[in-house]
Amino acid sequence: MTISSVSAALEPSLPTRKPRRFDPSGLLVSPSVALLLLWMIVPLGMTLYFSLIRYNLLYPGENEFVGLENFTYFLTDSGFLPGATNTLLLVGSVLLISVVLGVLISALLEATDFMGRGIVRVLLISPFFIMPTVGALVWKNLIFHPVSGVLAAVWKLFGAQPVDWLAHYPLLSIIIIVSWQWLPFAILILMTAMQSLDQEQKEAARLDGAGPIAIFWHLTLPHLARPIAVVVMIETIFLLSVFAEIFTTTNGGPGYASTNLAYLIYNQALVQFDVGMASAGGLIAVVIANIAAILLVRMLGKNLTDKP
Repeated sequence: MTISSVSAALEPSLPTRKPRRFDPSGLLVSPSVALLLLWMIVPLGMTLYFSLIRYNLLYPGENEFVGLENFTYFLTDSGFLPGATNTLLLVGSVLLISVVLGVLISALLEATDFMGRGIVRVLLISPFFIMPTVGALVWKNLIFHPVSGVLAAVWKLFGAQPVDWLAHYPLLSIIIIVSWQWLPFAILILMTAMQSLDQEQKEAARLDGAGPIAIFWHLTLPHLARPIAVVVMIETIFLLSVFAEIFTTTNGGPGYASTNLAYLIYNQALVQFDVGMASAGGLIAVVIANIAAILLVRMLGKNLTDKP
């Protein structure tokens, strides 16, 4: 026996690679994936095309290529800065109201036991199932109306002059309406999460002398960290595109006082008929929404991977 044959016998034999078997699942999924890509790419491609040309519905024959001119005009438009500011104020305020009141209401419902608690829970989440247009009309005509509204009647009851909320405080009115619509969503998520809290931990904390505030701060809030992150992420994505409430109540006014980016894009496209600039604004809004979504997804992923 030669040295080469001995060394070959001592070397471990490499595992034989099995031939890859054909997996038909890819073919089964491919039609839906292709349809989804087509559903996304075609509108995005058309929007990109319109954003690079001068296209006005009043002059449909003038389709001149202008490059990034529409983006420049949209970013320097007099309504862009107020629209971006109002969008941030709207999203931040509604998130703050939804999370704070959602946590407090959910904790109160979980801590108290009274007759009709199930009915109260149903009533608390019912505004979430009302269409935004209908809810905005209810607030506009039945609550905020300076003559026949509920708030006007309360003001008159105390001898004060009724306030035209939509005219004097338009952005605050929009924030109240949108918060009323999205607070039930936060309550639903947080109330469901709070029911999974280990009651033995709370009993042990009470036996150790912890009060309700200490239990809420050290047990309840850490338990709600992940549901709060979910609420913030989902609501932010939808709040960036609030439109129906503004269109139904204030039409973005007075001036740009209640105009956000979504309404500004609508105003450019269907009021001023400038499809090119509106398409550029839509792409800018998509970029802003994706940046916010990426940041929120990373925040949520970090929250979910942290140990409780």
